[in-house]
Amino acid sequence: MRLIALATLGLTALSAPAFADETTGTILAYDRLANIIVLQDKSSWTLDAKTLVPSDLMAGDKVTLTFASDGDNGAKPATKLTRN
Repeated sequence: MRLIALATLGLTALSAPAFADETTGTILAYDRLANIIVLQDKSSWTLDAKTLVPSDLMAGDKVTLTFASDGDNGAKPATKLTRN
């Protein structure tokens, strides 16, 4: 019985959904060709190719980026950009 409970618990842990994280900051630079945003804290964020970006986005804009954490591998590309 314990073996079944442990196996079920293990499968549940493996199928847990990834939770989205967010970061907020002011844009220092934005490279439209490479889809990279650098915030004033010098953190660099890659945008997913499907992320909608306002055409008039520029340095000085305050934004919130939504991304998924990839454990020890850092963060996956941002999937959502919201101008604040």
